[in-house]
Amino acid sequence: MADRIYIASDMHFGASIREHSLPREKHFVAWLNSIQDHCQELILLGDVFDFWFEYKHVIPKGYVRLLGKLADLADSGIPVSIFTGNHDLWSKDYFPTELGIAVHTKPAFREWYGQTYYLAHGDGLGPGDHLYKAAKRVFTNRLAQWCFRWMHPDVGIGLARMASGMSNHHNYAQPRLSPKVDLYGEQEWLYIHSQQILKDHPQTAFFVYGHRHVMLNENLTDSCRLIMLGDWIQYHSYLEITPNQTELRTFPLPEQSSTSQL
Repeated sequence: MADRIYIASDMHFGASIREHSLPREKHFVAWLNSIQDHCQELILLGDVFDFWFEYKHVIPKGYVRLLGKLADLADSGIPVSIFTGNHDLWSKDYFPTELGIAVHTKPAFREWYGQTYYLAHGDGLGPGDHLYKAAKRVFTNRLAQWCFRWMHPDVGIGLARMASGMSNHHNYAQPRLSPKVDLYGEQEWLYIHSQQILKDHPQTAFFVYGHRHVMLNENLTDSCRLIMLGDWIQYHSYLEITPNQTELRTFPLPEQSSTSQL
């Protein structure tokens, strides 16, 4: 019975070298195959790709297995959505027109089984991070995008992947630390952002974010939970929403344990 909503984020396909990204892509597609019969809706909450830019007639090379599977899910009648993240914010009309996948560029509220969920990738939300917020205004500027589009794809995509690769070790290769160590408690920007949203939307039961590359599922208030989805680099994690529960789970590599919850 298709009564489950699945949410995942931060796959960063294309990060590092192809020999590392391709096995992760195959593993992610295996997960999509495993959930298809139960999936009521699939949401990818940003940074699906380590870099994505749609030229007028060109898209980045690779991701054939992933894109084919997402198209298969959409063609079978399963609603599929992608939220843009800081690494793939240049998503345009390719996903809706070619694959039947909705693209969201802003946070959104969703209602499932009588509960309200706030969904966002998480980049640039809350106080602080002013340098990134300024950079994002440049990246989303139409003139800047127009200028980048005139760069030959081999050059533009190559430069973008080189710049992303310089930060891969810092962002993606973190040890699995306790949330108490890896986050900043009430000073965490997404914590502060959630509290601000909650003032205007007190009915919100779950705040769900990607971006931070940590798994977290804890009380924000007595009636509201804060969830961070982890990633598909070190955790292979996802959120499963059913009529009875909302659980963070993992889809381990074949040599690992078959079940994990937080």
